[in-house]
Parts: sequence; C-alpha cells; structure tokens
Amino acid sequence: MSRNARWPTMAAKRLVDIAGSLFGIILLSPLLLTLAVLVRRHLGSPIFFRQVRGGKDGRPFRVWKFRTMTDARDSSGRLLPDRERLGRFGIFLRSYSLDELPNLISVLTGEMSLVGPRPLILRYVPRYNERQRLRLTVKPGLTGLAQLAGRNCLDWDARLELDAVYAERVSLFLDLRLILMTLGKVIAREGVIVSAGSDMEEFWGILGKPPGVAPSGGADEDESLAMHTGIPAKQMR
Repeated sequence: MSRNARWPTMAAKRLVDIAGSLFGIILLSPLLLTLAVLVRRHLGSPIFFRQVRGGKDGRPFRVWKFRTMTDARDSSGRLLPDRERLGRFGIFLRSYSLDELPNLISVLTGEMSLVGPRPLILRYVPRYNERQRLRLTVKPGLTGLAQLAGRNCLDWDARLELDAVYAERVSLFLDLRLILMTLGKVIAREGVIVSAGSDMEEFWGILGKPPGVAPSGGADEDESLAMHTGIPAKQMR
C-alpha cells in the first residue's frame, strides 16, 4: 500500500489512538496513581523505567514504564542479573501488563500507537534487513501481532516477520480486532510468560554477531535516557 493510499487509514488510526489513550488515562488515573505509590514502596525511587527505543522511521524516543526490578547490586556495585532483581511484585505487574500503562501518554503525544510493533532497543535499527525495516514504517504500539502471538516464545525472525506483516496489512479494522484480543488475553492472563528482558538473546541481524562478544547484561532501570544510544539527552526532549 502506497503512502498516499493509506493516508486515510493512518489518520483514522491516529484518531482512535487519541480517543483511546485519553479515555484510558482518565479511566485508569486512580490505578496509575496507586501503582506509582506501590512501586515507590516496593522498589524505591525512581518509579519509572526509562529507555530510548527506535520509533517510526527509526527515530529515537523514550519509553516510560513502571519499574519491575530492584536496584540490587553485588559486592562490586554491579547490578545483579535481571532474573535476580525481578521479584513477586514485578512479576505481578508484568503478568497483567500494568507496567506498560504509562506508555498511554506516549500514544497520546503521537510517539506510539495503541497497535503496532513493539518498540525495540535503538541499537537494533541498523541491524534490520529490508523486509524487517517495514516495521519502521508504522509507529510502535502497546500491542500487536507479535505481542499477541507470545513474543517471548518466538525467535527474532518470527517476531520481526509478524511486525512486517502488520505494517503491510495495517487497517483500522485490524487494529480494533487486535485491541479486543489483547483485552481478552490480559483479563484471562492467556499466554502470559514473565521473564527478565536480558534473558532474551541479543538481536544481531544483518550485521552478524561480532566474534568474542560477551552476552549483554540487563538494562539498568535507573539508567540515563541517552545510555546505549550515543545521543545527548537534551536531544531526546
């Protein structure tokens, strides 16, 4: 579908994003406030996990999520592996996708959409092949084909292929269908697999894994916004 041909679809999609995110923020504001207090109590400050991700056309933007891990460190002051910092409270937040709720603000401001490919780490952008880059033609979303298929159960090729399929077939009807499916899965907790992010293998794509590269550690939930990007923080505002 050409850019001109799908303009009406993208305009309608944006209207749904504005209405849906605004309604969600208002309706869930008591829950958001309660979760903020609970995160502060159980995990300390800051209450948000902040990280730069690759958005539409590969442009960097910030994701804001409730923290799910502690800042526990070893005797050398290094963060413990993610799996050791993810406690029962964090598992609870992830099980119901409650940690993702602050991103409703990103949907409202237009950096994300309710439906779209999951925003991935910015350093992955130059590693996509031509087909995988189709995911960059649409805004990243809170839910999508790959998310509903069980992203933690899929390898990178399968996940990114589903993102490409969505970008090719994007429509308002498909978005509404995926939103309803997401609500059903969250309520039923169907297909929920909670794991620490660093347990997933690094995506190397067309660049290939450099020889002698050690496995990546987990992202520090208190890291600066520009970490891993090479982009000054002031440019992310």
